[in-house]
Amino acid sequence: RPRCYEHQGRQKGSRLDGLTALLSYQTKEEISTMPRKSTRNAQGSGTIQQRPDGRWEARFTVGRDPGTGKQLQRSVYGATQKEVRQKLAQITASIDSGAYTTPSKMTVSQWLDTWSRDYLGSVKPFTVLNYNQHIKNHIKPALGAVKLEALNAHTIQGFYNSLGKPQGDKPGLSAKTVKCVHGVLHKALSQAVKVGYLRFNPAGACELPRIERKEIKPLDNEEIGAFMKAIQGHRFEAVYLVTLFTGLRRGEVCGLTWDCIDLARGTILVNKQLQNVPGQPGEFRLVSSKNSKGRTITAAPFVVDVLRRHKVQQAEARLKAGPLWKDSGFVFCNEVGDHLSPNTVYHNFKRIAASIGLPDARLHDLRHSYAVASLRAGDDIKTVQGNLGHHTASFTLDTYGHVTEEMKRASADRMEAFIKGISGP
Repeated sequence: RPRCYEHQGRQKGSRLDGLTALLSYQTKEEISTMPRKSTRNAQGSGTIQQRPDGRWEARFTVGRDPGTGKQLQRSVYGATQKEVRQKLAQITASIDSGAYTTPSKMTVSQWLDTWSRDYLGSVKPFTVLNYNQHIKNHIKPALGAVKLEALNAHTIQGFYNSLGKPQGDKPGLSAKTVKCVHGVLHKALSQAVKVGYLRFNPAGACELPRIERKEIKPLDNEEIGAFMKAIQGHRFEAVYLVTLFTGLRRGEVCGLTWDCIDLARGTILVNKQLQNVPGQPGEFRLVSSKNSKGRTITAAPFVVDVLRRHKVQQAEARLKAGPLWKDSGFVFCNEVGDHLSPNTVYHNFKRIAASIGLPDARLHDLRHSYAVASLRAGDDIKTVQGNLGHHTASFTLDTYGHVTEEMKRASADRMEAFIKGISGP
């Protein structure tokens, strides 16, 4: 019996041992085939702990180093656990949405230097010069030391507000100048968004001062007649007549070349302007016209005749100059064929205007005079816009709206006369 019990015990034990082994084997197999969870933090996850100094810290993962594969972690801090938990939730959401950008130590000044050096290659030199002047004189002194990623709309708004206030003996900047400064800063920050240094442009939420549009002062009919009489025989007579009756800008009329004049068709192609080389007083070069868009003007027969006579006079001057003549191709040039200086044309105009009792008149007023005369003659606003080279017809309307109002009143008077004519007394 003892041997039998012992045998039975051994059999029972064998069964139990075998069952245990089988279960152990199956469990190991199942475990080996189950996916293992990584002990590393997933991107966007984080931990919160209290620092020895009492502050709370939340650490989070923003990705992995492409070279080593190690986690890239950042921290945010707060006075309470609740505060850092809220910050961590916001950061985690931005990481999940792909909107998160790693904070940069770059200052506004450093970014403006980079932007000006590397991202303005397609901008006209004179425009770049203006940008850099605004950066040097206004933006850097006020915002240059601010961290780029810490710049916010409220700080920028305070900067804009300060520009319009007097500083000691210096008056505040005009609303137009503040708008120009804003344009430079907004453009630079937009590029920072594109390259990933900022999530959004903080300058976009700012309010700018209202620009008071200056009243234009075109010459009236009597003043135009007096001006035309005063310039007879003047060396710049053709320059002023073409400006007055085509509306060309000063740089455009001085940069006009004969290859853009079609005397047979009576057209003028305006596709460039003469502009001062930045930082080099007295040095000029041809650049594309304003808005970088060329336009073709169909000139009045009077203007075409002026250009024909001027071409004959230029041929005579060429023979007189002989080997000194410079074949530059400019329509309006000096005694040896070189281009005229826009400044010289302007100062001569001021002297002539003063001689007929118009000391406040500007050369640009000839352009306004052309626009007003065109509208009063019945030209539609789109035609006037095209001839002047304005970017939009709405700008032309805003500039010369008073003329269209006069035309509306005149139209109403004509309609009143018509109604009375058909209705009888």
